[in-house]
Amino acid sequence: MTSTENPRAGVRARTRGAILRAAATVLAHDRNAPLSAVAEAAEVGRSTLHRYFPDREVLLAATYQEALSEIGRVMDEAEVEKGSALEAMRRVVAAHVEVGDWVVFAFGDTANEVFDDAPAATDPEPDLLTNLVRRGQEEGVFDPEADPAWVVQVLWALVFTGLERAERGQMPRHAVAPTVVRTLERGICAPG
Repeated sequence: MTSTENPRAGVRARTRGAILRAAATVLAHDRNAPLSAVAEAAEVGRSTLHRYFPDREVLLAATYQEALSEIGRVMDEAEVEKGSALEAMRRVVAAHVEVGDWVVFAFGDTANEVFDDAPAATDPEPDLLTNLVRRGQEEGVFDPEADPAWVVQVLWALVFTGLERAERGQMPRHAVAPTVVRTLERGICAPG
């Protein structure tokens, strides 16, 4: 019997997913939040949480890996290689805002680096993004004098700032991507 045929396997996968989503949300905003807060957000008992993740480190590592998976999924859906660089950059911003809690959890705390199987130098997403900036420079839509790595760092800073403001109730979540795009474009687009 495959896991798709086994109803218990489906329940386990949904419960595990709910715990990981709750962990990303809760721990993105308070790395030291008690695991009881994660269990409550996942709508499971603490004993259930511990059956899936016996301790905090195991939960953090699994949440980090799931965050990378979710970010990778939306980046694939953004189809960065298609269309103009400007449109692709807009899709990248929207993709990262869509999975905002995963982004904040994964990259908002350098402590997560211990869970990273691939060193940052080999991480394909920054290469994908710096190449996107270079493509925009070649297309004449991004400032040719802007350092692509700098632009990517600015992109992350803007996304984080937007997500933080939305979390604090200082702007609606749906306004984050357009605000980031507008700010980014006015800062990196070629003059003219």
